[in-house]
Amino acid sequence: MTFNDNTVSVVIGGTSGIGAAVAKALTQRPGRVEIASRATGLDIADAASVAAYFRKLGPIDHLVVTAGSSAPGGKVADIDLDAAKAAFDVKFWGSIVLAREAARYIRPGGTITFTSGFLARRTVPGTFVKTAMNAALEAVAKILARELAPLRVNVVSPGLTQTEAYAGMTGDARDAMFDRAAATLPAGRFGQPQDIAHGYLFAIDNPFVTGSVIDIEGGALIN
Repeated sequence: MTFNDNTVSVVIGGTSGIGAAVAKALTQRPGRVEIASRATGLDIADAASVAAYFRKLGPIDHLVVTAGSSAPGGKVADIDLDAAKAAFDVKFWGSIVLAREAARYIRPGGTITFTSGFLARRTVPGTFVKTAMNAALEAVAKILARELAPLRVNVVSPGLTQTEAYAGMTGDARDAMFDRAAATLPAGRFGQPQDIAHGYLFAIDNPFVTGSVIDIEGGALIN
């Protein structure tokens, strides 16, 4: 995909973490980058707000969705189902609403790139909410790649990445988690946002990639 002064890229979730790294990379290219998130006032669980957002933007070329949600952990028997549903409303349904509304405005040659996570395909007890909503998003992305063709739809699936998402943990617990990942992952380290950003650029740039899940997880799925 060739970028020019008229290219418009939209990064939902672009104010922090992986989304901010993607937005930063895209600003190095010609064109305009639009960034939205909860911090800017966009609630992706509100379909009317999402529709109004894209209506105001007008024609665009690329949509990147990195916005996530805080998914509750725990066994299926113990989980707070209301909290689980709320997480789905943001991460899964929010992504679908974004794609549905954005597709009305994406110009020929454009792309949609979602974000899932390696837990979609790794069995870890106590993580079923994350597993379910990420796996569901990967499955629907493949359907959208068929339904919206020749617009291209892909998913980037990150592994453990050092972002603000873990700010709620104690410093010791967070450090222990990252140290354990560095010691056990085949890559020998945990991820940084800029590592993951390369995957979104690949999905945008390669015209022969659609319906794909791009794993960037330091070897977690083979570990």
